[in-house]
Amino acid sequence: MSNPHSSFPLMFSQVDVTAASQPRSVLSQGEEQVELLREVLAAQDRTNELLEELVSTMATRERQRNQELHQWKKANPDLADDCRTAAELLSKVQVEYLDRLTEEINDTQDDLVDGEFMLNEFIDRYGPRLAHLNGVIQVLAQLGTNPTASTTESQA
Repeated sequence: MSNPHSSFPLMFSQVDVTAASQPRSVLSQGEEQVELLREVLAAQDRTNELLEELVSTMATRERQRNQELHQWKKANPDLADDCRTAAELLSKVQVEYLDRLTEEINDTQDDLVDGEFMLNEFIDRYGPRLAHLNGVIQVLAQLGTNPTASTTESQA
């Protein structure tokens, strides 16, 4: 039988993977370790520089955010007070909600552990409401913080 692939041109060629024409100088074990440590140190220095830039950028954004929040509170002092009051009231609602949630967990513990359906029902029933309530409280609390307290925190 003839070879069916003989009529096709070769798709692969050989690649020379031998060492470069200039051989690398042979280092003693101690010199090699020193060189590796220098490389590690240089990489660590670069990592430190990048981290410093990142912290600086984040601090600048946080200062700007605090300044904008402070300006908003000065422009809307009554609304800031109302936000603080609303956050306190919703926190009480949240405590009651968590109390009911934990009661249900304790009452249906075995069903939640053993039944996928019951666990999904529980999560669907309580999860989104709890997440949204936490988000609303967080926003109201942040908008309702005392302007002098947020100023001193951002300056610290």
